[in-house]
Amino acid sequence: MKRLLPLILLFSSVVPAQAAPIYIFPVVGCEYTYAKSHHDYPATDILAKAGCKYVAVTSGVIDEVNRVDSWSGKTNLGTDRGGLYVSFIGDDGVRYYASHLRSIPASIQPGVAVLAGRLLGAIGATGSARGTAPHVHFGISWPTPADTWWVRRGEVFPWKYLDAWKQGKDLSPVKEVAARKLKVGEIPPVPKK
Repeated sequence: MKRLLPLILLFSSVVPAQAAPIYIFPVVGCEYTYAKSHHDYPATDILAKAGCKYVAVTSGVIDEVNRVDSWSGKTNLGTDRGGLYVSFIGDDGVRYYASHLRSIPASIQPGVAVLAGRLLGAIGATGSARGTAPHVHFGISWPTPADTWWVRRGEVFPWKYLDAWKQGKDLSPVKEVAARKLKVGEIPPVPKK
């Protein structure tokens, strides 16, 4: 047996375990485009046809859900700009936010656990996106109390993470989010715009 062991080891191949991706691209089943910039704060608009699926980029727990489009161009309140939106706190501790959705499944409620790839909504043009091409506004930040919209909408630019996830790479925003929070504080002042 002692002589067979080296031969068995020589001719056997060790295949490392392959884990499922931790992060996936948030739009599935549709063509999409997105920019590597955003107007006046860090976020990304992912353009796709209305009704395309927006999914959880990683596993986590639903944080906030808004199914009522209260936005008015007359008031343009920051809290209403997102229209229909959903955010969740990933298992990595990062908040992922999507707004301007056309619809959100009834099963998506605060406190519900979701796995990467779970349907969270359909792309639309609600809130301040009315009259624009359908898209999902995608923001990455840290958890804050409800209605802290200026943090929820995005604190770090998502495009490099989207690029990686599109290629099947597990690039985590955890370090960049923590550095940004340390720089600006847990609840930075409300922007004047």
